[in-house]
Amino acid sequence: MKKADIFEFYRRLAELNPDPETELEYGNVYQLLVAVTLSAQATDVGVNKATRALFAKVKHPRDMVALGEEGLKEHIKTIGLYNSKAKNVMAMAEILLRDHDGEIPADRDILTTLPGVGRKTANVVMNCAFGAETFAVDTHIFRVGNRTGIAPGKTPLAVEKKLEKGTPEPFRVGAHHWLILHGRYICKARTPECWRCPVDDLCRFKKKTPEPAVSKRSGTKAHE
Repeated sequence: MKKADIFEFYRRLAELNPDPETELEYGNVYQLLVAVTLSAQATDVGVNKATRALFAKVKHPRDMVALGEEGLKEHIKTIGLYNSKAKNVMAMAEILLRDHDGEIPADRDILTTLPGVGRKTANVVMNCAFGAETFAVDTHIFRVGNRTGIAPGKTPLAVEKKLEKGTPEPFRVGAHHWLILHGRYICKARTPECWRCPVDDLCRFKKKTPEPAVSKRSGTKAHE
């Protein structure tokens, strides 16, 4: 995709959503880190349902340690892989208390040394909590990057590097939010809704999906 098209791509998404934010619910940086860690292979909706009661009790790593692993499991047992996630979150809390005085380091390299925290999670925390120009590539962004042509790559890291190199100002901080929301609600994996896509004419995806037919009887889409 040409530089001018990339700029226009972001400009349109930004016009529709000037202040994009993560859909994960949290009250402070520590809760954000926990929520993102729990969101691996889970939906934001599912994580939010589990963490509302948890975050009413846990606001600091010391609260997590006091809650204990079994107590944490009771809160997050509806989330996939909750056993291994509980172990990681507890170990993370202990390390934060021991090595960082309970504070969340504003450093991606340090964050990725914490249990359960990979590059994507660290990028989300750096972006959402500290306003860093990082690009957290999940399955949605990987798909959008390749499908649209805005950042093609064979691996998440390759897509991230393309986004890092090609995303212009003033869109760098909000870019990963716009792309994930676009992938989640419009550029869907199985049935992308090209008929209502604001960047359809800039996209390289060849198999454009038409607007679903409307049933005259019910007034609903024919596929519903």
